[in-house]
Amino acid sequence: MQLIDVQITPELRGVIAVPDNAGATNRLPSVVMVHEVFGIDDAMRAQITRLADAGYIVIMPDLFSRGGMRKCLTATFKALANGEGQAFDDVEAAKQFLLERPDTTDKIGVIGFCMGGGFALLLANRGYDASAVNYGMMPKDLDTVLAGACPIVGSFGGRDNQLKGAAAKLEAGLSAKVIAHDIKEYPDSGHAFMNPKQAGGPFFGTLLRVSGAKPNPADAADAWSRIETFFGKHLAH
Repeated sequence: MQLIDVQITPELRGVIAVPDNAGATNRLPSVVMVHEVFGIDDAMRAQITRLADAGYIVIMPDLFSRGGMRKCLTATFKALANGEGQAFDDVEAAKQFLLERPDTTDKIGVIGFCMGGGFALLLANRGYDASAVNYGMMPKDLDTVLAGACPIVGSFGGRDNQLKGAAAKLEAGLSAKVIAHDIKEYPDSGHAFMNPKQAGGPFFGTLLRVSGAKPNPADAADAWSRIETFFGKHLAH
């Protein structure tokens, strides 16, 4: 598996993970991964590698390409709240970058964590074949977001005070629209439980851990297993 820094557009950089068996004679489905609030850090590089090892070509656009986290974070969250903006344009550019490769099929998914999970939900009705929403915030108008949405797999922590009731709300919305889905809440986990290591660095990492936003390897393994099964069904050739 190759993990390569790429220039998606003149202003947008990112990281792409390509399985060793990918090629023009062995085209693979692809996935756009949307990173957490801390950007493309070691935790996110581990996640992109994890998904590529499952047989997908995965790209992660750096939504902070135009000035770093401090400069871009407000604009990125504003885009998330409004459902439009530069961040969505960047994810779309990453999507097209994947689809234009000679080693990808026309099947494409989107996956996100934390902030990225919110994006993955909003993107579910924008030309993807499957979406994985990992502890992403619920939009104000979930009914509109789910109109025409692709199949969704979602994972949430029962101890995540930021997202109380989110799993149940998403489950109800998807059931009402008869959209294929697999939503699960893990009662012993908090926010960011799928990270392979504590994110946020020495300062923020300590604060997150104290708040309960910390890795839970057992629940993470189960969530990944469900994602692989779900993507395998909906992104197959």
